[in-house]
Amino acid sequence: MKKERLDLLLELLKTPSPSSMEMQIQRRWMEEMRGIADEIRTDHAGNAIAILNPEADFKVMLAGHCDEIALVINRIDEQGYLHFDKMGGINPKAAVGMKVTVLGHGKEVIGVIGVNAQHHGGLKGDFGVDDLFIDCGAKSKDEIEKSVQIGDLAVYKRDPEVLMDRYIAGRGLDNRTGQFIVGEVLRKLSEKNLHVGVYAVSTVNEETNMGGAYFAAAGVEPSMAIACDVTFATDYPGVNKNKYGDIRLEGGPVLAKGAPINRKINQWLEQTAKKMEMDIQYELTPRLTGTDADKMRLTGKGVPVSLVSLPLRYMHSPVETASIQDIDEEVDLLVEMIANMTGNENLNPLED
Repeated sequence: MKKERLDLLLELLKTPSPSSMEMQIQRRWMEEMRGIADEIRTDHAGNAIAILNPEADFKVMLAGHCDEIALVINRIDEQGYLHFDKMGGINPKAAVGMKVTVLGHGKEVIGVIGVNAQHHGGLKGDFGVDDLFIDCGAKSKDEIEKSVQIGDLAVYKRDPEVLMDRYIAGRGLDNRTGQFIVGEVLRKLSEKNLHVGVYAVSTVNEETNMGGAYFAAAGVEPSMAIACDVTFATDYPGVNKNKYGDIRLEGGPVLAKGAPINRKINQWLEQTAKKMEMDIQYELTPRLTGTDADKMRLTGKGVPVSLVSLPLRYMHSPVETASIQDIDEEVDLLVEMIANMTGNENLNPLED
């Protein structure tokens, strides 16, 4: 990955984008897409849509969600401590002792997630977010309410790091890497002679309700759609590979197999990977994918979907870790497949 592209990815990862409050990162992504896309749209959900060849009848939609998990303030006590609930899949054990940025009204406020000291008994057994709180240094409810109110969001105060010039670690790689990937695919396809329309969508709300994907696909009415998300890597200590499969960083993009997935799209991806001599991996999604693909599939008359995922270690923690090589390979795979589409593809699995 070239330095300027890595710098953009790191910038996106630094930008707060909690589910329901993705406006800042969407504006930055659209700024990057200007001059590349033939057209840029938004919708009432907050999706950002960058388009190549909008006049084409056959439309390929790529969806990467830009929202990250977060904390939502649900109570402020008389001493000025902030109590919170989950906005997405927060792991309480990973939250203990973390610094956070509270996206307050008017300004950001730094806080720490406090916990009873081990000397005083610590946390016992299983615990939830209702056992934790945020200490911003305020002395009273009146003082902190000048900056923070009920419903405000907080994200971990954690900048991304590059590990051994090989991996990226930080918060919210799920799935701002996907937002980056669909944008990079569009950028590279802008230099090709396309026979299909390409709709790169930075979707919102995936971590909470996947409503952004529904709005986007219902508006675009694509001929086919591919969700670009992350999946669980299993290449680190303590993971049961017999139960969860063998998914490795630097093992290549991961294709989903299961009832929601259109077999023809997967065949095209496999054929493209073989031609490129690129390794690919597989995960099983027997009933649902748990990604934007599920909502896109059920819009309009129905949309054939596939899911291409980036292997990710330590999902929904402040130190999610992914491979730069895998990101590059996923971009190249999608670019190559789409660039060679004719616009006459038949997605019906019962027909040749």
